[in-house]
Amino acid sequence: MPVANTALGALQGLTDQGVAAFRAVPYAQPPVGALRFAEPVAPMPWAGTRDATRHGPIAPQTPSRLAPAMGDYRVPMGEDCLTLSIWTPAPDAAKRPVLVWLHGGAWVSGAGSLAWYDGARLAREGGMVVVGVNYRLGALGWLKHPALPADDLGMLDQLEALRWVAAHIGAFGGDPGCVTVMGQSAGAANIGRLLMDPRARPLFHRAILQSGGFGRPPLSRAEAEPIGAEVLRAAGLDPDAADISHRLREVPVDALLAATGKVAQARARFAETNPPFMPTTPEPITQEALFAGIAQGAQGKQVLIGATHDEIHAFFASNPAMANPDWTASAQRFAALGKRADAMERYKARRPGGTLMDWLADLVSDHTFLWPTMRLASALADAGVATQAFQFDWAPQGSPFRACHCIELPFVFGTFAAWPDAGMLKGGDAAEMDGLSAAMRAAWSVFAHTGDASTLALPWPRYDTARRLTMVLDACCEVAGDPAGLVSRH
Repeated sequence: MPVANTALGALQGLTDQGVAAFRAVPYAQPPVGALRFAEPVAPMPWAGTRDATRHGPIAPQTPSRLAPAMGDYRVPMGEDCLTLSIWTPAPDAAKRPVLVWLHGGAWVSGAGSLAWYDGARLAREGGMVVVGVNYRLGALGWLKHPALPADDLGMLDQLEALRWVAAHIGAFGGDPGCVTVMGQSAGAANIGRLLMDPRARPLFHRAILQSGGFGRPPLSRAEAEPIGAEVLRAAGLDPDAADISHRLREVPVDALLAATGKVAQARARFAETNPPFMPTTPEPITQEALFAGIAQGAQGKQVLIGATHDEIHAFFASNPAMANPDWTASAQRFAALGKRADAMERYKARRPGGTLMDWLADLVSDHTFLWPTMRLASALADAGVATQAFQFDWAPQGSPFRACHCIELPFVFGTFAAWPDAGMLKGGDAAEMDGLSAAMRAAWSVFAHTGDASTLALPWPRYDTARRLTMVLDACCEVAGDPAGLVSRH
């Protein structure tokens, strides 16, 4: 069985699909007891050889709202969750590129150790070390309160994981001087914040941002604290109590999960997908300033960035209440986001024969995911950052989910067998899916090696604001100028 000898101690893994896999590798001490709601603390060395053959618990969470699209998972949960999953061709002295995966899930669900994100295939085919990160979710990782650390604990967890990689990945055959961070949805938004953090920037060299949802309004700490107070009250706590720090360490995790659900439901607005938690900024910030900060932090790095064509269909088609959306509320949403009297008519013309839900989903997809993603790509390119952009358009014929949020994930990891209940994949042509997945895996891998996603199968141009050349990923991939219509639809 494979053994990795780190400075903290030896780890015994297993062989997984011809690749050495190490599971439940601690990158911080368990955030329990006095360390609950505290900044992560580096792990202590251990004696002997630590068993790393089994996954540890994932962060406490409730089922994802996207389960109808993605399927669901049932794995052990617990607060002792600050661990890594590592896949490597061999734990030797080689210096292979490192790909660090930051999962999505609206900061309340998901895990880097899920079978969905098994990194064995990428490690084997791409000749690199793949690292999946579990970080604190929900209130345990993202609650804001004056009694808690100013920085988001979930962000500090990811920073600590990158520090661990820098210090120890060499024992797994990884090169700490060639690290790519890859994230989707919340994970991509987290990477945006890491790029703005001077503590994190030296720890990675390339970034892949998938469906970052950058159209959601950034939250300042002052804006997030009232939400935190709502969660505490819903959990039966007085946010102004003198002993609130003690009470936070004692409140049952189930009470926090239930309270978060109540607050999320109370704050939900028609045709919006804003979660109760997200990374915060010290002061209020505009989207333009956020993008400028990310672009400034990306100087000297390479970025691969993109979104799916029909992001919001995952949310709306999964929600029975959106099957027949209220016409008046829909018209108000078109007026608020579209900012023109004929906004709805323009979306109806764009998808003839569609339903009101389709047109509304197209609107919210554009404003939450597609257009902000391409605006960020433009900000990066204008700042001189080597940037390549993509739009994922593939979907099974007739699927209500269309090319929705998260649909590209099994293609990136090549893990279709781990998604048996994913409604978004139902009816897809297996050969077509395998071909597109192989092309994407090769592009993502070569990007991790070189910072350029171009391959023989996908000759991928640089993105700039003059031509906006974007790789459209579909059964037949092609390069198109501004496929999201960022310019033509304004």
